[in-house]
Amino acid sequence: MREDGKIDYVEMPGGDLPATKAFYSQAFGWRFTDYGPSYAAFEESGLDGGFQGDAGEVPSAPLVVLFAHDLEAMEARVVAAGGLVVKPIFSFPGGRRFHFRDPSGNELAVFTES
Repeated sequence: MREDGKIDYVEMPGGDLPATKAFYSQAFGWRFTDYGPSYAAFEESGLDGGFQGDAGEVPSAPLVVLFAHDLEAMEARVVAAGGLVVKPIFSFPGGRRFHFRDPSGNELAVFTES
């Protein structure tokens, strides 16, 4: 069962998705599910995640994604603790999420399925 505030997913820059998928599949046995031409989710890696190939959305570094049952409540907790929301809550295939920066400048995201 998913728990609030726990690492749930990691999103990485994808670049050349066909080459990236071929590499991780061949080298490590990861399996992929494509969500359009610019995003591929991976499994069989120890932690689920995905590669973002859209140049306008690609993270500059791996993006750690935390889980929340109540996204609005978690956003309020992040702000109250001193986090800076850099992408307000938005919908995407699979759920909704927001991005924030912690006091050290790390960007993370919080996601919910609904």
